Amino acid sequence: MRRSMSQVLVLNGPNLNLLGRREPGTYGAATLADVEAMLADQAATAGLGIDFFQSNHEGALVDRVQATFEDGTRAAIINPGALTHTSVALRDAFLAVSLPFVEVHLSNIHARESFRHHSYLSDVAMGTIVGLGPLGYSLALTAVAARLATDA
Repeated sequence: MRRSMSQVLVLNGPNLNLLGRREPGTYGAATLADVEAMLADQAATAGLGIDFFQSNHEGALVDRVQATFEDGTRAAIINPGALTHTSVALRDAFLAVSLPFVEVHLSNIHARESFRHHSYLSDVAMGTIVGLGPLGYSLALTAVAARLATDA
């Protein structure tokens, strides 16, 4: 049985803790705290609970996805960072818990190096949003809210 905690989980992978300082020409000036504050306001307006988790460690992200099986999370938004292109484990974790999610990337991964063009998550995601900066997270939350309203 799921406990009533967050309805939406926002996961951020490696190096996203450095937003605002890391390659601002590619990732913009907004910090991760800025993105989280924007989403917290949007979630409150939509009447959704929201939880945030960032880790530079693949296993910690997998553990957090697995925890959604019991914690009341109904959908997720993930920016897996570089794990997008390498992590079968994250993909398998989402499939194991049957959690709908939207994949978000601040930059347009398809306009970058060829190794960034493949995602291990995209084909099992509700959708993907790339290249729109922090707005991508907001659009993802809008999509998740619509999905949760339909599933209610």
